[in-house]
Amino acid sequence: MRREAGVTLIEVLIAVTLLSLLTTGMMVALRIGLDSFSRVDTRLMDNRRVAGAQRIVEQELEGLMPVVSPCAGAPMRLAFFQGEPQTMRLVSNFSLQQAWRGVPQILEIFVIAGEDGRGVRLVVNEIPYTGPQSAGQLCLGIMPDPQTGISMPRFAEVTAGPHSFVLADKLAFCHFTYYTPLPDPRLPVAWRETWAKPGWPLAVRIDMAPLESDASRLQPISVVAPIFINRSPDTVYENF
Repeated sequence: MRREAGVTLIEVLIAVTLLSLLTTGMMVALRIGLDSFSRVDTRLMDNRRVAGAQRIVEQELEGLMPVVSPCAGAPMRLAFFQGEPQTMRLVSNFSLQQAWRGVPQILEIFVIAGEDGRGVRLVVNEIPYTGPQSAGQLCLGIMPDPQTGISMPRFAEVTAGPHSFVLADKLAFCHFTYYTPLPDPRLPVAWRETWAKPGWPLAVRIDMAPLESDASRLQPISVVAPIFINRSPDTVYENF
C-alpha cells in the first residue's frame, strides 16, 4: 500500500503558532519604531519652535524704526518707544506674516501668566502702522520719571487678544532690560529695567528660563538684540 505525502494537524498548529509569533514580533518592532519616530519628530519640532521664536524676537527688535509721534498733552513729538520690565512697544519693519517684505507694524511685546497659572509666556501683538498718528493714539500723555525727572510718554495698557501670538511658553520668568549708554566708556555696561531717556536704547535684552528644565530639548535662552539707530528725536529731518 502506497503512503501519500502530507502534514499532520500538529505540524499545522506549530506552523501557525510560529507565524503568529513572528507577526506579533514584527508588529511590536514596528510600533516601537513609530513611537520613537513620533517622539523624535515632536522634539525636533519643539526645538525648531524655540529657535524660530528667538530668531523672530531678534529680527523684530533689530527692525525697530525711529518713529517720532505726537502724544496727548505733549507740546512736541516724542520718540515712540515704551520700555518696561515686562512690556515693550515699538514700530518695526519686520512682521510675523510677511517678515521683512511686509508693511511696518506697531509691536506690543509683553509677558502674561501661563496656562492654569503655571509660569509665564511671552506674547506679541501686531498693529498695522499707518503713520505717526497711528502710533500716537497709544500715547495717553507725558509724566516725569520718578528717578530721572525726565518727561516720558505714558502708554495705554497692553492686553492679550485672540490674535496675540505666543513667542515662548512655559517660562519660569521673563523680563526685559535696556542698554543705556554712559558718558564714560570705562564704566561698566548699564542695563536698566525701565527705559527713561529720550530716544531709543542701543540694545534690548530679554532674559527668560524654562519652567521645567529638560537637557534633551532646546531651552529658551536670553536674547540680546542690538538696535542700530543714530537719530535724535528732537531733530527735525526733511526729505530732499
